[in-house]
Amino acid sequence: MPDEIIRTLSVDGLRYRYRVLPQPAPRTEPVVVLGGALQGMHGWPQMDEHLGPHATVVTADLPGMGGADPLPPGTGDDLLYAAVTGIIDDLGADRVNIFGFSYGASIAFGCARRDPGRIARLVLGGVPAHISRAQRDHWSRAVDRLETGDVEGLARLTAEVLMCLDPQRTVHRRELALRYVRRSFVHALTHSPHAERSLRRALDHRPDFSGGLSGVPALVFAGEHDTVTSPPRQRAFAATIEGSRFLTIGESDHWVVLERADDVADLVARFVTDRPLEAAPALRPLGSLPRPRAGAAGPALPRAGG
Repeated sequence: MPDEIIRTLSVDGLRYRYRVLPQPAPRTEPVVVLGGALQGMHGWPQMDEHLGPHATVVTADLPGMGGADPLPPGTGDDLLYAAVTGIIDDLGADRVNIFGFSYGASIAFGCARRDPGRIARLVLGGVPAHISRAQRDHWSRAVDRLETGDVEGLARLTAEVLMCLDPQRTVHRRELALRYVRRSFVHALTHSPHAERSLRRALDHRPDFSGGLSGVPALVFAGEHDTVTSPPRQRAFAATIEGSRFLTIGESDHWVVLERADDVADLVARFVTDRPLEAAPALRPLGSLPRPRAGAAGPALPRAGG
């Protein structure tokens, strides 16, 4: 497999980077991977393994993430959409596939709505389509631990709200994922100069998942025990995307990309290469989606706090 390439770009004076693992004989368009608020471009080895044989794999530190420049206070998502467009242009690609997870799902969805002609296929996982007031209050209390330097406390509280710890629900590799999530938050907050700002932005972020989408083949998936946004609510969001598919992955929660890393990567690889999804392991479908009415944005999502 070819060696990776790191490229540095800028948008509105902010430097950011992306990583390319070229595929000399691709079966599909490049796949751009956009992760959570503290997930850097080097954190997706499973995508290299499963997608690398089929497509050029692209991961990124967008502004405000990883080693990129921090986002100025009050910066809107349009700048992040422009940063992704800058990557597509720099690749010299007419179109790309985009996989967005968690925080990255809102960026990926926004890019698809902004310029659907540049998106060949869209995959969204762990979509935070509905965040309650109680959840935001819990996260706010966690981030407030930074005021006293209690990074360990923040990591513990954040893991509690992002993961399903109910012993009555089976989560594959739960303890391993829990330790990893805690360590990753501690590491980011002690080594990244703007991790705290990124966390606070994610807390205040109000992603727009309304308005629907058409003209882009899309797959939305969730861990069956996702406690950030429940699978039924993510399914309701998926129904606003014309012709989309929705699937759940068994024995996993919001951190399905850790607990079922190979299953997620295999699912994304199948979708972007137009192979059957039914043969993918660990899938638990929630049934077919209703077809959006002509001219409608699709079924309304529940209101925040409901």
